[in-house]
Amino acid sequence: MSASPADNESYWLATAPVTPEVTHPPLEPGSETDTDVVVVGGGIAGLCTAWELTRAGRRVTVVEADRIAAGVTGHTTAKVSSLHGMIYDELRGKHGADGARMYALSQQDAIGHLAATAAELGVDCELERVPAYTWAESEETAEKLRAEAEAAAEAGLPAAYVTETGLPFPVRGAVRVADQAQFHPRKYLMALAGDLVRRGGRIAERTRVVGLEEGEPCRVTAENGATVIANAVVVATHYPVFDRALLFSRLEPHRELVVAASIPAAQDPAGMYLTPENDTRSVRTAPYGGGQRLLIVTGEKFLPGTADVTERFERLEAWTRERFPDARVVHRWATQDNSSTDRVPYIGPFHPGARHTYVATGFGGWGMASGVLAGRLLARYVTGEDLPAWAKLYDPRRLPGFREAPSLLGLQATVAKHFVGDRLRPSHADSVDEIAPGGGAVVRIGGSRCAVHRDADGRLHAVSARCTHLGCLVHFNDAELAWECPCHGSRFAPDGSVIQGPATHPLERRDLE
Repeated sequence: MSASPADNESYWLATAPVTPEVTHPPLEPGSETDTDVVVVGGGIAGLCTAWELTRAGRRVTVVEADRIAAGVTGHTTAKVSSLHGMIYDELRGKHGADGARMYALSQQDAIGHLAATAAELGVDCELERVPAYTWAESEETAEKLRAEAEAAAEAGLPAAYVTETGLPFPVRGAVRVADQAQFHPRKYLMALAGDLVRRGGRIAERTRVVGLEEGEPCRVTAENGATVIANAVVVATHYPVFDRALLFSRLEPHRELVVAASIPAAQDPAGMYLTPENDTRSVRTAPYGGGQRLLIVTGEKFLPGTADVTERFERLEAWTRERFPDARVVHRWATQDNSSTDRVPYIGPFHPGARHTYVATGFGGWGMASGVLAGRLLARYVTGEDLPAWAKLYDPRRLPGFREAPSLLGLQATVAKHFVGDRLRPSHADSVDEIAPGGGAVVRIGGSRCAVHRDADGRLHAVSARCTHLGCLVHFNDAELAWECPCHGSRFAPDGSVIQGPATHPLERRDLE
């Protein structure tokens, strides 16, 4: 049974919706706000950073382009784990055994801190401590998992190689790490935001930041002319909206699809699972009531702007029904993240010359633990406290290593392919007449490439096909009705408005006449 269009909403947003009681007014157009720290971005990294700084006695203003905890954070699968697929053997090779240990230590610290904070605030965020697994069904992958289990245990995790899991189908082998966590991210972050405001912090929603002047003090400007003057700036916009650090050259965006289905509670696999096989499959459950659990399945990883998203949803739902025959799909949505070329997030000073600006990005699909980690680490940077031993591992100013070169070259080759190759194509459609209701295509009109969408009523909506970030041509996502940039992951609504950065300016409207 497929989800109906009405179900195309994140379960976290559906069960902790945006209501007047939890919204915050935008900055007044043309206003000027003075604060100690301005945090740009209201996802888990931004809110955790702001909360930590407020607790440390700083005046903090959070500026969010839309609604807090409703963007990438509102569409996560909300696993809080130190077992990030198959990473520890790779970390051991790229950063040495000590680097792998620092990574494990910092991620474990974040899990414990989240649990302690939830208890301190008394928030019912459905936090559950469960084991995490990375599983394999092929012998080839199972061999790699044996090395991964050894590397994870060497790094200090309670990791073991096992051949039995709680999944309702056989596996060849798996890495198991005990006592990880899963939770409801919106309920947790709404409580964090409420406590932040009670402590004197300020949150401004529907205020898109478009400018940054670094100095003493720094100045952040919004598209409505509002200005925030601060001693320090934290950029926590998922993908940095300012290019001065050139992090876009070391970040690869990717999207994944999510289906959520009710299953009998007795069929709960009792853990969080992930396999790199079958174009990635991730499985966890959440409380659902009525003798049911909510099965959350993620997969079909792809580059933004890739075609056939609807078919990908169908494949993911088919896999879910095959592996869990009693599953009844009730929600589906998509999520997006960025991976660094060495698979370690960038958390720290924004660029080599930065004195009062900081960044958190490149979480690689593991933003829940890394977002909490970022809040802890960035608060120490801002307040001047001693940094933990693992801070250097995440420093954005680190130079690419030799082992990182293939990933860097591959990323730039992909960007070049789209930047140049998409322009060599005559168009993505010969005429607007080819565009069916609900579809979209890039069409050359009057010598210019236009991104044209035909809505369900047959009306045409045309905007420039050039992404306002660095000029790549956008592609249409037929399942989510969005224009997406395949180079750096910016996303736009059919009317051209920005859904997701790094772009900060909308696509220009085009007149089809």
